[in-house]
Amino acid sequence: MALSEVNEPLKSSLPFDLNRKGFVLGAGAAVLVLDNYAHAKARGAKILAEIVGYGTTCDAFHITAPEPTGDGATRAIRLALDEAGNEGLENVYINAHGTGTPLNDKTETLAIRNALGEERARKAAISSIKGATGHMLGAAGGAELIATILAIKEGVLPPTIPLLTPDPECDLDYVPRIARADKRALGISISLGFGGHNGVLAVRRGE
Repeated sequence: MALSEVNEPLKSSLPFDLNRKGFVLGAGAAVLVLDNYAHAKARGAKILAEIVGYGTTCDAFHITAPEPTGDGATRAIRLALDEAGNEGLENVYINAHGTGTPLNDKTETLAIRNALGEERARKAAISSIKGATGHMLGAAGGAELIATILAIKEGVLPPTIPLLTPDPECDLDYVPRIARADKRALGISISLGFGGHNGVLAVRRGE
């Protein structure tokens, strides 16, 4: 019961929109090369970003529905931020899981607010690329980490499209409709999987 049944391309996948009805399946693949810093420097690699934090938790609440308080997602975000040193929280870009399902988006909003605190959450720029790509399931985390890395590297934040009618329960800055030129110090990529699996990565620009 998580898929959108809306058969209109511009109204089918609506992350954080009041009229969202569910997610749209996408297809894709993503590959990232991870290396340790000393080895990457020695071989002359072009370092795009550094992974500076990781957090994972499991709610085990329901096969598809998120735990209503967002506690597991909150803890995963905090774990990643703690490992990253909690630097740059006033200037963070968050690539949200943002599926466009009624439950996920409001619960993820709550988790972001609880993890960062109200003031920092309101300063964060947040977007979901699933409005453009659909939900690639197993490939989503990799593709969205790439989007996060490119956003902080290039200083251009991908938009949440087509976010037309803001949901009062999703009231943070979701970079609606149009990409934004904005240099952010820290990138966060959130993945919230079925069965309550939560994974969060924090990245900073490479040299």
